[in-house]
Amino acid sequence: MADYKDVVEKVADCLVRAGSTFTEDRKQAYHEAIEVEDTEIAKWNLQTILENAEVAERDRSPLCDDTGIPHVIIEVGPDKALTGKTMDAIREGIKEGLKRLPGRPMAIMGDDKERIDMSGGISPNSEDLALAPVLVRETKEDVLRVTVLMLGGGPAIRGLTQRIFHKHNINVVLDEIVKRAKEATGLLGCTPCALAIGVGRSQFEATSLMMEALADADFSKQTEMENYITEHVNESGVGPLGLGGKTTVLRTFMKVGPQRASGVRVVAMRPACCFEPRKASVEL
Repeated sequence: MADYKDVVEKVADCLVRAGSTFTEDRKQAYHEAIEVEDTEIAKWNLQTILENAEVAERDRSPLCDDTGIPHVIIEVGPDKALTGKTMDAIREGIKEGLKRLPGRPMAIMGDDKERIDMSGGISPNSEDLALAPVLVRETKEDVLRVTVLMLGGGPAIRGLTQRIFHKHNINVVLDEIVKRAKEATGLLGCTPCALAIGVGRSQFEATSLMMEALADADFSKQTEMENYITEHVNESGVGPLGLGGKTTVLRTFMKVGPQRASGVRVVAMRPACCFEPRKASVEL
């Protein structure tokens, strides 16, 4: 593993890449969507989003003015260790990355009450934006890998965690997801979405699985269930930027965890905006 300063540098660069870059598989998905659309406004919206992403990558500048809250997933291989010192370096790297991007100043100051009602004011410093709780998971690879996700406010407002009674029928669950996704994407505005879905036994597990779905997102791969959700939500006709078209959802990413003997499934869903998932990874 790299020393403290190297970890700080690697994580800072990772955050900047996450906040400013489309992955190649995502660019290809946009090109495919442009070919499918048959109205000029839908094509123009998709082309403009893609052009914006190309400029952001070239200049290493934010993809969106809502630069996002940093979320970190750490993968630990069988012969690797995650120490408190490494965690300190990761946190310092996040702060440094927020300065470089730069992140939009969004940190609310003050005590619990003041942070809730915003009476404590906003810090002018990008780096004061606190890192969200860190998710740690095992991997069979012999690596210590950090993935940074920059998650914006709009999708968080439209996202939800809900119970669904499955009735021993997968389509009951999928159709309820489609129903809620149509509602969320119709209100979001910054479509096309990447729908992130986690199905677990509790709110915590479902949300963690949803985060993993975002981190593992590959726009070149879709399961049968993911395709089902994408195709049916796209029937809404909301389209790019909510102005109509065939591409309301670009892709769906769904991760299903262990389930309990119960009539209920807990589903977390995030209608990630046209610039999400803003993600990048680095090995330490």
